[in-house]
Amino acid sequence: MKEFFNRQIQLWGEKTQEGLQDKSVAIIGCGGLGSSLALALGASGIGQIHLVDFDEVSRHNIHRQITFTLHDEGRPKALVNQEAITKRCPFVEVQSYVEGFEEFAKREIPVDLILDATDNLPARAVIDGYAKERGIPWIYTSVEEFNAQVCFMEEASFDAFRVTERTPGGIAAPIVMMAASLEANLALRYLAGLPVKKDYLYYLFFDEEGQYRVQGFDMPKRKSDAV
Repeated sequence: MKEFFNRQIQLWGEKTQEGLQDKSVAIIGCGGLGSSLALALGASGIGQIHLVDFDEVSRHNIHRQITFTLHDEGRPKALVNQEAITKRCPFVEVQSYVEGFEEFAKREIPVDLILDATDNLPARAVIDGYAKERGIPWIYTSVEEFNAQVCFMEEASFDAFRVTERTPGGIAAPIVMMAASLEANLALRYLAGLPVKKDYLYYLFFDEEGQYRVQGFDMPKRKSDAV
């Protein structure tokens, strides 16, 4: 393990790296965000990863969902991701659940952090309610067109978002990877015991001139503060 994680051990020492083996995360959604998160955190040495997704791989998924190939079409996304991580990351235990989050929540599996890789606000509202009830932090992430939002949620009220059903716009692969990278970095810092700014919404986007920008906003912590 020391050889495999040599560069990370140089960054934060053997004790911190060994401590990651005791951490457990749940990734809810195994598509574009979820597959990138799974590879990044698995390869970083997180001890246990639970992958949750009821869906199967479709041809239109593959261009932006990096663990899938054309041969995986029709197979469960969670299972394909489990196989990919296991091949790449020998020091992680991976469990896949071909079901929705509400079914997974009934299992009452203890985790240190929940990672949102879903594609709709109603599902995230359910995750938020579950996380708040059990005192588990979670990271909200959404991506659409050339925009992304990421927030480490601890005390922030999810009522700040207008929870509605809608069809998302188009999307390209790189912005998905950018959002997943930020989400994975926040997760890894938290699990490694490093400082993380919580309840702060990062807004990543390209403006009309094609310039990449990042804005940040403090999230309201009371329902009365929702916007």
